[in-house]
Amino acid sequence: MALKSYTTNDWQIREDRFWVNFFNTLSGVRSSVLIGTSSEIGIHNLAIFNSLVHLGANPPLLGFILRPTTVPRGTYENILKTKEYTINHISEKMVDAAHQTSAKYAEDESEFKAVGLTPQLSEQGKAPFVAESPIKMRLTFQEEHLVMNGTRLIVGEVQEVLLNDALLEEDGSIKVANEHLIASSGLYHYHTFQFSKKKDYAKP
Repeated sequence: MALKSYTTNDWQIREDRFWVNFFNTLSGVRSSVLIGTSSEIGIHNLAIFNSLVHLGANPPLLGFILRPTTVPRGTYENILKTKEYTINHISEKMVDAAHQTSAKYAEDESEFKAVGLTPQLSEQGKAPFVAESPIKMRLTFQEEHLVMNGTRLIVGEVQEVLLNDALLEEDGSIKVANEHLIASSGLYHYHTFQFSKKKDYAKP
């Protein structure tokens, strides 16, 4: 089957949600996670993100993309004030509640309570984990980078990880497929995935 070409002319002529969905799904499937924060007065915030990226292992750095701050962003504001947040992987049974966190709730309303998920506090930090998440981590804010379209790359350093030891391979790799995690494409499409194969370190 011949592939059809789409160019700048196409999305300049037809400026509607079609192209928003087109480009949101163009990059393929990626991790879908819940980011937990707490306000200075202790209100727990929870929001779904699908832009998590590994930035380094020593120190352990993870980044995520935050949409433009032209409207209130509770996650961003809490991170700047408390310098702490959690990242929680989403299992298949959590997907409906996780997606619902993308709704616009009032600033004084906790998404945890609104969607039926449970905040779990660490002895070492104040940002809430999601109790139902099978793999979760606590991070401290390190830096942010403004991107040309108004989005921001938020960089954090991992301080704590909670997972089942049975997921660990001898070389330290985590068997993420064993926990039936969800991946996403775009804003509304959720996918399950399974392990395919593990290859050796490639050499010429």
